Amino acid sequence: MAPLKFYADLRSQPCRAVYLFMKCCNIPFELVKVDLFTGEQLQETFTKIHSVQRVPVIDDNGFILGESGAIFRYLSRKYSVPDHWYPKDLQEQSKIDEYLNWHHSSIRQPCMMTFRHEFINTVRGRPVKEEERQVYQLQLLNSLRHLDEFYLKDTPFLNRNDISVADFQCLSELMQLEAINDESMYMSNPKLGAWSKRVKEAAGPHLQVCMDEGVNMMKSVYDTMKKSKL
Repeated sequence: MAPLKFYADLRSQPCRAVYLFMKCCNIPFELVKVDLFTGEQLQETFTKIHSVQRVPVIDDNGFILGESGAIFRYLSRKYSVPDHWYPKDLQEQSKIDEYLNWHHSSIRQPCMMTFRHEFINTVRGRPVKEEERQVYQLQLLNSLRHLDEFYLKDTPFLNRNDISVADFQCLSELMQLEAINDESMYMSNPKLGAWSKRVKEAAGPHLQVCMDEGVNMMKSVYDTMKKSKL
């Protein structure tokens, strides 16, 4: 049986989270790059694979699945991965699901919009809509406070004493801020800074691939455009 195909662009936050999870769990896969910046996800070739036109997507010998949360659950159940990533215990599993559901509106949305307002407008030579950017920054700061006071209240990882898919999902999103030199939003918080260090250490050498092909690539483009305006 052929290894599953993983359609992704490591400049995408959920793609990075799934990539790190599969690498850390030694799940064999073939990475099929889908260039989001040139709109490959909108072209017929990819649309035939997954009509929603988003990544990540996996093709497990004809079984097609999108959405990072669903992919985490599927791979955790199919492969013999260490239980801490997505526990079999119902209550422990539900605490991870609680974060994954909260993540979309509370971390992903304001973080993504903060990035978009700053990065895309800068790269396209347009003025940054500072008032809108500040709205999303405030939302993100409120969510980061909740990470500190709730999800990391008594544990070194999100709701747990060991790392889970929730930590990769969260960190991969917050890493996007590094591309626009805005990582201090979370790194300046002692608890979040320590947590991010633990998660990055757990990702090991695989994190560098995500940095090189994702965050650092975007940061280079962003810094070049910022300097050109000086």
